[in-house]
Amino acid sequence: MLDALKKAVKEAKEKSKPRNFTQTIDIVINLKDINLKDPKNKMREEIVLPHGKGKEVKIGVFAERDMAVRAKKLGLQVFSKEDIEEISKDKRKARKMANTYDFFIAQADMMPFIGKTLGPVLGRRNKMPAIVPPTAPLEPVIERLKKSIRVNTRDTPMIQAPIGNEKMEDEKIAENALAVLNAVKRKYEGTNVLRSVYVSTTMGPSVRVI
Repeated sequence: MLDALKKAVKEAKEKSKPRNFTQTIDIVINLKDINLKDPKNKMREEIVLPHGKGKEVKIGVFAERDMAVRAKKLGLQVFSKEDIEEISKDKRKARKMANTYDFFIAQADMMPFIGKTLGPVLGRRNKMPAIVPPTAPLEPVIERLKKSIRVNTRDTPMIQAPIGNEKMEDEKIAENALAVLNAVKRKYEGTNVLRSVYVSTTMGPSVRVI
């Protein structure tokens, strides 16, 4: 499978016309024989790509006291309880914040408050925070999130996910694609759910893998 993915990635790059920006490369997985009306069949997962997606990942932090200080030293945007309360009162602000960041980290003892105030907005976007104890180091969580993507089948038997950009090596993109495929197979273990798999650049044609 890795060789087939690598070949498809190379072909997708070759068929894509030059653009004045760095194009993302996506994998599109069409599923079969899955009843998505059953909630347990829906896939809402965070997948770590071995080589990251080749794009800056924005992380917001809900924290106070020591964790807030440490997060700011790492250059992260920090939201206090007061910030959260203010943002949650304005639905437009809440939606804007949720859409601005790829991932969130939350100090564990703040989660009940976050769930009550921002839970509906974050949950709808599959962006509920990674929970971290107040004294735990942030660096390992940040490094994992920087390499992570979220996939969500919603109500359609299809998964589309970024697996890199056109400047990355073909093999690294293929290994990222394989990580996504393996996650899908684990989710639907014992079932042949792959109808078809494609890769493509942002504005280029799709290339079929299987």
